[in-house]
Amino acid sequence: MLTMVDACTRDGTGGSPTVVVDDDPSLRDEDRCAIVRDSGASHGAFLSAPHLRFFTGTGELRNCGHGILAAHAVLLSRSGLPEQRLRHRTGDRPHVADAAWRRDGIEVWYDQGAVSLSAPDAAAGVLGALGAPAVIGLAVASPGTPRLLVEVPDVAAVTSVTPDSARLAAACRARDLLGCFVWAFGPGRSVTARMFAPAIGVDEDVANANSSGCLAAHLYATGRGDTVQVRQGDALGRPSTVLASTDGRTTRIGGTVRIR
Repeated sequence: MLTMVDACTRDGTGGSPTVVVDDDPSLRDEDRCAIVRDSGASHGAFLSAPHLRFFTGTGELRNCGHGILAAHAVLLSRSGLPEQRLRHRTGDRPHVADAAWRRDGIEVWYDQGAVSLSAPDAAAGVLGALGAPAVIGLAVASPGTPRLLVEVPDVAAVTSVTPDSARLAAACRARDLLGCFVWAFGPGRSVTARMFAPAIGVDEDVANANSSGCLAAHLYATGRGDTVQVRQGDALGRPSTVLASTDGRTTRIGGTVRIR
């Protein structure tokens, strides 16, 4: 069975188009990639209890935050229950998700686990491929797969980033980075962000839940709070919102999913 959803919607609209598929052991990985491409989604979550696998149109991912949200929303919608706690594994990592029906769709929260933070060894090539934005701070964050967090001065600076996707893909692969999460505070107390991940076949992500969790961990480590609301997808005409919180040991990520 194949179900299309919009993950991490904002006020009932937008969100990341994601396909959730009941996996078939006879499928090859190239078949799974083809399913994602044919669906028109950037990502797919493949269910084979108790495991979850994630694919883009070009290959498998170790993890996918909004794919986790999407999969657990679909499972709740099939259950007929108003809310449910669910457990799955992605690779060798277990995770627990809580899903509940809300007015705008299904709200899902899951435990991301620990996020490791470090300073980048060399980022000039990556920043050059991003179009050399004005940078306030950099950090490498990893919940299992590292990505570069790039803080810029304001929302206008986030909006104006114009990466060279081919150069950025090569620069990220050379440094074993999933991609670059460019962010700034605003509007209000929220954060505006864009995620560029051409190294995995996604030039720009509508929503990147794991990177939002990484940002929550980074803000906590730098004394700037323990919760964050991340606005993403506006540049692609698909407004999305991800919520994340941390206690310094683990992060928790939430978003609303609309079943099509």
